[in-house]
Amino acid sequence: MFKKLLVANRGEIALRIIRACQELGIKTVAVYSEPDRESLHVRFADEAVCIGPASPTESYLDAARIIASAEITGAEAIHPGYGFLAENAEFSEICRRSGIVFIGPSANQIQAMGDKATARETMQRLGVPTVPGSKGLVPDLENAKGIACDIGFPVMIKASAGGGGKGMRVVENEEELPKLFHTTQAEAQATFGNSDIYIEKYISGIRHIEIQIFGDSHGKVVHLGERDCSTQRRHQKLIEESPSSGMTSQMRKSMGKAAIAAGQGIDYVGAGTVEFLVDEEGEYYFIEMNTRIQVEHPVTEVVTGLDLVKEQIRVAFGEELSFPSGEPSLQGHAIEFRINAEDPSRNFMPSPGCIQTFQPPGGPGIRLDTHLYTGYQVPPYYDSLLAKLIVSGSNREEAIVRGRHALDSFIIEGVQTSIPFLSQITRDDEFIAGGVDTGFVERFLKRWVKE
Repeated sequence: MFKKLLVANRGEIALRIIRACQELGIKTVAVYSEPDRESLHVRFADEAVCIGPASPTESYLDAARIIASAEITGAEAIHPGYGFLAENAEFSEICRRSGIVFIGPSANQIQAMGDKATARETMQRLGVPTVPGSKGLVPDLENAKGIACDIGFPVMIKASAGGGGKGMRVVENEEELPKLFHTTQAEAQATFGNSDIYIEKYISGIRHIEIQIFGDSHGKVVHLGERDCSTQRRHQKLIEESPSSGMTSQMRKSMGKAAIAAGQGIDYVGAGTVEFLVDEEGEYYFIEMNTRIQVEHPVTEVVTGLDLVKEQIRVAFGEELSFPSGEPSLQGHAIEFRINAEDPSRNFMPSPGCIQTFQPPGGPGIRLDTHLYTGYQVPPYYDSLLAKLIVSGSNREEAIVRGRHALDSFIIEGVQTSIPFLSQITRDDEFIAGGVDTGFVERFLKRWVKE
């Protein structure tokens, strides 16, 4: 096994990776920007290297500084987590050329699936249904106008290197197109260092279902069931759960088969997520594949009993998958609530500041992934995710009840958070009934009683 691994990320995912390494007996190196000097991932790693100022482009997105940190400290491998450089094919290739193992797929695999436009073409060749859209990247506004008019408004402009709800805009009509086209390009460049975009038909009233897959270097690819990510706002997921209340065993088998085909088609190695839209008739359409670990991976861990981060590291070292082939066995029900530093009553405005009180919930079926502590200064420069509250029960009803009580006893003072908003969702009749679609949050906001 690796002796030393560098964690090229921050926040809760950096801590999650460090803990997995500790269980595997691997020494860790944390990298951090100047504002993150007092972060827990710096404290709990065996070594830490400052890689620059607050700006991500001068720190967490600076491949040269991260590679240099690995070389100086003698790290044999780099785990990118999610976001930042996790789906950057060039970074994966730089690691390979530098003799450092990238904990994730190869550059070719990232280009085939991590690049969203290329992924659509790959899945179309495999016979998997896709949402109507551009055949490849859209080079300029004139091309965008022609494509949008051909497939019909509304359309969605998406960053080809995107993820995490970033670099996505819904365009209702031709008049909105110029501004949103350039805005999406600019956001994609700032967030992912890549301004490439493509266009899809925007479909409302659908559910967002993703299939977790895993592959190894010995030719084995399996799927670990689905996660329902339909509770989202502006394409940013708020709540994820597994299994999906709208999923039948036949749908799971069919979608799982399509997801495995995607992985096998490119000899995929590592953790990946194949994402689909599912309409009211149960027909599904491929939208993208994320070639990394997901924010919501704990949901799958809870219902399968597996450790996905440790498996990522083992597979990258060359070991065979420890997961069995065939349909996965899902036990109980798990729900993840994303706790963000934002104020829902003020249009989800970010709320950086100092954590004055931090009192997490506890009890049976409660898991909390977080990097918070009393006195921690939430910086304004990065994603607003503070914690992931994962609750589980023997069924969905029990998981919702546990989630409601856990949210009600979760105290974070000093910044505004999404906790009260999420707590009210757990009391909403439409959410409790299950089967919500991607428009649920917008409907809920209209009946939400702001405190």
